[in-house]
Amino acid sequence: MRRRGFIMFLGGAAAWPLTARAQQPATPVIGFLGSESPDLWAARVRAFRQGLSETGYIEGQSVSIEYRWADGQNERLPALAADLVRRQVAVIAAPGSTSAALAAKAATTRIPIVFTVALDPVGLGLVPTLNRPGGNLTGASTLNVEVGPKRLELLHELLPAATILALLINPTNPNAETESRGLQAAARALGLQLQILHASNEHEFDTVFATMIQLRAGGLTIGADPFFTGRSEQLATLALRHGLPAIYQFHEFAAAGGLMSYGGSFTDSFRTAGIYAGRILKGERPADLPIQRSTKVELILNLKTAKALGLTVPLSLLARADAVIE
Repeated sequence: MRRRGFIMFLGGAAAWPLTARAQQPATPVIGFLGSESPDLWAARVRAFRQGLSETGYIEGQSVSIEYRWADGQNERLPALAADLVRRQVAVIAAPGSTSAALAAKAATTRIPIVFTVALDPVGLGLVPTLNRPGGNLTGASTLNVEVGPKRLELLHELLPAATILALLINPTNPNAETESRGLQAAARALGLQLQILHASNEHEFDTVFATMIQLRAGGLTIGADPFFTGRSEQLATLALRHGLPAIYQFHEFAAAGGLMSYGGSFTDSFRTAGIYAGRILKGERPADLPIQRSTKVELILNLKTAKALGLTVPLSLLARADAVIE
């Protein structure tokens, strides 16, 4: 009897870890839908992880993240979103890209989705209202498309003699038409001629800059697009090489040698997306999480680039700058 009892005890002891493991909650999985590549979005991913950590989730410990990257090809996003749905992730994060947010929305009405976009999410059809989104989507929006006309005004203030300016947009971005209309109206109000040029891959950059020179464009404003954001350094280098004053939305452009930047912070919006993803994992519903509206914008001037371009920055513009690179 003792021997039998001992064997039964051993059997129970061997089975206990398996039972205990079966009762352990599974590590939640977030699906991250990125319109660019991991090397270009390293800082954004860090900001997203920071937001997650503020809610108690650490990648590789208390949460796993499945990354899907479109490498600048927006047409790949629907298939990548569908793959995350098949993976049955707990949350889909689609930050920093309107195309990614729309692809995720089209892929599922069940899995919670957290987005960040540069336009009004109600106007885009992502959510019906800002205060109570009501469905499976929530997130944040920035002013980076809305302040596009202001970027044009700032460039005009620096280049008062220039009558022809250029706008570079990515035609595959759903924001492109809205942004083009807004800047065309702003250009007319300033008495400027605005030439609109398209680029959706790096191979088109050289042609675009050569065309701007042919059109005698005096300056360039770059449309709000994650494809351009990931290539801020390349665009800044090309603008300087062609002697073309240029402005973009994020400070990384000015830091990389671009003349000016004016817009919000992608770090803040990606951190917000991480916080919301964590709150959803804790049980909150996206329908009850209001859309966060970022209203903070910064003007950054690169005086070193201005000097290389032979430009004198007006004191009125310098006085309004949040930061000056010398």
